[in-house]
Amino acid sequence: MAKTAKQQKDNLLKQLVRDTYLFKGLDETWLAEYLPSARVKVEKLFSNRPVYTAFLPDRSLDVLYVILDEGLVITRSTPLDRIIAINYPGSCFGMRSLPFSYGLATTAFPCLVEAYKTTHALEIPLETVQKIYEDSETFRDRYKMLFELGEKFQYHLLNCGTYPPQAVASLLRALIYQERELGNQPDTNGIYTFDLPVDVIARACQLNQRTVEQVLKGMQQVGLLGTTKGEEASGDLIKVISPEGLKEVYSATREKVSWWPLR
Repeated sequence: MAKTAKQQKDNLLKQLVRDTYLFKGLDETWLAEYLPSARVKVEKLFSNRPVYTAFLPDRSLDVLYVILDEGLVITRSTPLDRIIAINYPGSCFGMRSLPFSYGLATTAFPCLVEAYKTTHALEIPLETVQKIYEDSETFRDRYKMLFELGEKFQYHLLNCGTYPPQAVASLLRALIYQERELGNQPDTNGIYTFDLPVDVIARACQLNQRTVEQVLKGMQQVGLLGTTKGEEASGDLIKVISPEGLKEVYSATREKVSWWPLR
C-alpha cells in the first residue's frame, strides 16, 4: 500500500512539472519537499456542481486548485449569470480568493465557481503555496502571471460587442491568448483546440445558443475554424485553424464581415 501511495505521488509530481504552468520545469525532487502526500489531496470535481463561491464577504479559501485532467472549470458572475473565467487542465484557480499576495488586493461581487465538465484537481494548502512562493522566484513570476491572465481574459470579454461574429471572436481570442501564455497551445501545426460547448460560448458572450451555432458554422465555412470526423461526434471541440484571420473578425466593430448573417 505504501509503495502504491509513493508511486501515485511520484506520478503526480511528474505530471505537475511536465504539464502545469505554475510548476513546469521545476526540479521534481525539490518540489517533493513541499508536497508531501499527507498534505495534498486530489479531488474529483463533478460536472455542474459548485466548487465554491468566490468573493463572499469575510470568506476566503485555504487551498489552491490545480486542474489535472480533461474538463473545464468556469466562473459565473451574478446576477447576469455570465461566464467570466474559463480554466483548462494545466492551469489553476482559486488564487483570487487566497488571502495572500495579489489575492489580498482582489475583490469582486460573489461569483460561482464550478466544474462545467467532470475533472480532477489537486488541492494545495495555502501555507504550502505561501512557502513555495517565498522560496521560488520562478513560481512568484508565474503566480503573478495567472492574475494578469485573468484580467486580460475579462478585458477581452469587455470587448464583446452586440455583433455576434465579433462577440464570439472576442472569446476565442481571449482563450488563444490565455492558453498560449500558459504554454498549453497551439499544437505543432499552429492549431488551437478548445473544449468549448455552445452553452459556454453563449453565456460568456451573452448570445443565444442558436446564434452561436450559426456563427460557428460561418467561421467554419470561411476557414477560420476546422473540424475532424471524430471531433464532430463529440460536438464540443473547436479548432481554430486561422488565429490571424480571427483577429479581423475580432476587430469588426464598424466594418461587418461579409459572411454574416448566413444565407
